[in-house]
Amino acid sequence: MTVRTYVVVPPMRGGLENLREMASNLWFSWNGEAIELFEHLDEKLWEESCHNPQKVLISLSKQRLQEIREDAGYRSFALKVRQRFKAYMQRKRFYEYNLDEPVDFTIAYFSLEFGLTECLPMYSGGLGVHAGDHLKSASDLNLPLVAVGLMYHNGYFHQRLRPDGWQEELYPRLELDTLPLERETDESGNPLKIAVEMANETLWARILKVSVGRVPLYLLDADIADNPPHLRAVTSKLYDSDPETLIRQEILLGVGGCRVLDALGIKPTIYHLNEGHASFALLERMRHFIENEGLSPDEARGMATAQSVVTLHTGQPVGADLFDRGILDKYFAGLTQRLRMDTEVLARLGRRRPADEQEKFSASALGLRLSSRANGVSLLHAKVARNTWRDVWPNADLEDVPILGLTNGVHIPSYISRDLAKLFDRYLGLGWNEDPDNDKIWQRAEKIPDIELWRAHDRCRSRLVQFARQRLLKQLKDRGEPARIAEQAERVLDPEALTVCFARRFGQYERVDLLFREPETLARILGQTDRPVQIIMAGKAHPDDLKAKDLLKRIISLIKEEPFRTRIVFIEDYDINVARLMAQGADVWLNTPRRPSEACGASGMKAAANGALNLSILDGWWDEGYTGDNGWAIGWREEYDNPTYQDAIESRALYNLLQDSVKPLFYERTIDELPRDWIAMMKRSIRTLCAVFNSHRMVSDYVERVYVPSARNSFKLQADGYAALKRMVSWGKSIQEDWNKISIISMEVEDQNRAIRGQQIQAKVTIDTAGHRPEELRVEILHGPMDLRDNFKQRHITLLTPAKDEVDADGRVTFMGSIPLTHTGMCGYAARVTPDHPNLAPSKRFELVLRG
Repeated sequence: MTVRTYVVVPPMRGGLENLREMASNLWFSWNGEAIELFEHLDEKLWEESCHNPQKVLISLSKQRLQEIREDAGYRSFALKVRQRFKAYMQRKRFYEYNLDEPVDFTIAYFSLEFGLTECLPMYSGGLGVHAGDHLKSASDLNLPLVAVGLMYHNGYFHQRLRPDGWQEELYPRLELDTLPLERETDESGNPLKIAVEMANETLWARILKVSVGRVPLYLLDADIADNPPHLRAVTSKLYDSDPETLIRQEILLGVGGCRVLDALGIKPTIYHLNEGHASFALLERMRHFIENEGLSPDEARGMATAQSVVTLHTGQPVGADLFDRGILDKYFAGLTQRLRMDTEVLARLGRRRPADEQEKFSASALGLRLSSRANGVSLLHAKVARNTWRDVWPNADLEDVPILGLTNGVHIPSYISRDLAKLFDRYLGLGWNEDPDNDKIWQRAEKIPDIELWRAHDRCRSRLVQFARQRLLKQLKDRGEPARIAEQAERVLDPEALTVCFARRFGQYERVDLLFREPETLARILGQTDRPVQIIMAGKAHPDDLKAKDLLKRIISLIKEEPFRTRIVFIEDYDINVARLMAQGADVWLNTPRRPSEACGASGMKAAANGALNLSILDGWWDEGYTGDNGWAIGWREEYDNPTYQDAIESRALYNLLQDSVKPLFYERTIDELPRDWIAMMKRSIRTLCAVFNSHRMVSDYVERVYVPSARNSFKLQADGYAALKRMVSWGKSIQEDWNKISIISMEVEDQNRAIRGQQIQAKVTIDTAGHRPEELRVEILHGPMDLRDNFKQRHITLLTPAKDEVDADGRVTFMGSIPLTHTGMCGYAARVTPDHPNLAPSKRFELVLRG
């Protein structure tokens, strides 16, 4: 007998009818008044439910519900919040992308994880939180975006430490009926489902919906009766270590995600892949164009590429995202037949070096090859990613590998403390959270009186200390520690001491142990009676990373003993709520990655928005954010061949900064007991960082640099029955066939013997075009100062134009241009020729290169 379940909810009458509507939209999670509204219902339930208003409403006692109905002040407040919610949801589109001619399009955003709020544990770290912030800002900016992901019944693991410090993973099953989710249904009211082929089996998935403000997030759930147990497990937990389960997840996300949008009647113009996990969506798009639009395989690939963009989040190929050829054959034999390609062709698309048959298949490499644009999540990360993925474009110079640097930002309203938000309302203006990328708004931070800013931050630090004590007490009791040890939790930390927060994934490049390299030195820094320092830590090790688990165990063993027992606290089970409290209460946010391994490291941005000062290696975002007077830099962009030597140098630099710079600035007080110089640096940090490192600026960058150019090109290619697409594909085949016939006949630079800085010299390059018109080729002069190895120290590019529009009788065209002389000393130049077409995707420009 199958027992079906349903949830009975208490009646919402007497002015409370609209609470459930607001509870079903994640808008509540970044609106302070909405949070207060639900928290007031039952503070204990609010905390126990991981801040889930749906669960709170379901669990309210009859007596408490009656008390709320009779509370006129609460009903009035609820009406005010509802009016604000309605105004937000009904606001007309105002964001016009800063363009003369706005482009109307829809973006589909695919991600394997989303970090939106703590009651929906569908994330493991920065990639997911980035995705969540992207959706929130897209909603705030009225961006036409829909998102697709998976609904994990066990989420990502909860962390628990044994008495010896060894990490254990718990996977409690989520109560979906109590979460802010909706079930999508068909016209008959039945659950809406899609089917995806999985190695001669069919996986069925129902569609759930999360409302993120104005943005719908559709989640696929395979844990339904239609599937056998091994297929139901596909949406059990995030990042399953079994490669077959992982590839099923990625197929469900990519292929199934496209079918979800089809089933809902949504026709996106742009498909944004948040990392390579969703790259199989591009194969499904190709299948759609072949079977439903009648395009050839080459045309289908060109169209799918034109509509797709991919964001990378790591500097190295992801080990867990690599698949053996056997798995590829097993899961894609059917699809490749429908794409009219051999599985070997697919395998080559997924290798950095296509001819290397020993190389495993990478979904990220597939995404890069089949997307029109790619980006890293900071300027430095893009530079690292170009080096990592340069084999995908073997003919491109390293600096021309088409990976943009588009730096992350954080959704500030989601992480700001209530105390600071009220100060911002008063002194920055009520619109600060709607226009956070406006530099003029953040310059008003100087107007905040020192005493008000400091008192607000004092309260946040005290709140963090109290939270840390409570969590430590619970952790000790859960581990079965003796009562005398558990009681000490109430005496750890000092609400007035300099508080350093450090929250990271425990891995290799994060170097969580750099701070503990010299325990005696650290003890002296922390233990100074008149200038104490305390550290609050959090972070998880990957379940399969035994080295990281051992590192965590060693650190826990160290901080359990004197003199660290009362000065360092490790908070278990790091999540969005813990991150928020730490960012709000930290005086200093510490980050010690091994440069240049950090992709972004956006936690420091959240702390900066709350007035904390960053103390970090110049890596990720801090390499851009640090100005010299808005925090501290550990080292100065050095990169080492010897990691042991590097750790010794940078740990010593860290200790010196803490002892000689950070502590004196914090504890130097004026007659009114205020650290005026510290507060001045807090204001500089807020002024210089918040306007840039927020997700509104980030999403606006995506719109202007990625979405709009891709959308415009997509519309052009589709017009008139894909006429432009077909011409481009035909041109591409022709230029490919003739490329070996195209050659540089001559290159001349006139008057180079009279080159004077500030003037120009004329360049002339003659090309045998093999019958192709001049506009089909892009001819450039690369020039600049040279080093002793004949490499450009600084490379400039000058585009040459054809002397006439027609090809000479002998098949030659002369291209000309002026080279500006901006440097003195030894300079050099070289010619470069690449194919050129008005609809050619940036990712395709350097597939063919001719140099001379």
